[in-house]
Amino acid sequence: MIRRPLPALDPASTALVLIDLQRGIVSRPTEPRSGADVVHNAARLAEAARTCGVLVVLVHVSFPPDFANAVNTDVDEKPPTVASPGWDELMDELRPDKADVLIVKRQWGAFYGTNLDLELRRRHRRSIVLGGISTNFGVESTARDAWELNYQLVLVEDAMAGFRAEDHEFAVTKIFPRLGRVCLTEDVLGVWTAAGAG
Repeated sequence: MIRRPLPALDPASTALVLIDLQRGIVSRPTEPRSGADVVHNAARLAEAARTCGVLVVLVHVSFPPDFANAVNTDVDEKPPTVASPGWDELMDELRPDKADVLIVKRQWGAFYGTNLDLELRRRHRRSIVLGGISTNFGVESTARDAWELNYQLVLVEDAMAGFRAEDHEFAVTKIFPRLGRVCLTEDVLGVWTAAGAG
């Protein structure tokens, strides 16, 4: 992974967007790091973001009990069913603050069929710091849409994980460098610490 110094990430025009860090997804086996490790880094990012004025957006996927508004197409491989009670609840470490934006989505990406783009634009947020689970489904789908909508993307590699290490690695090394800047949690924290001190 190429790590170049990040841009300033002006807090007033930046949002931290975290994808699907909820009980039914974080509890699944993930690679190259555990869901608990992803949540730990995401919580550190969220705390720093709130301290320096970066908007925190918590995205989770949810459906009614009958899954009537879920995507239901003829595919070769159906996703696992995750409908146990509380599966769509955000992890305790990411309990929302009153200033956070909560987005409920019905598919992989966080833009289609939600008000995410509207929430970001009305708050003048043009840069997105992105993490979550899983790297090559929810995170990548959201990143692709954000790129097409002309957002500046910062993709935090150690604040995400996939269900297979090779899928995560492919997204991080082959797709994400074409969509934005790939970095680590410490890189973003360093920028936001400097912004808070300035």
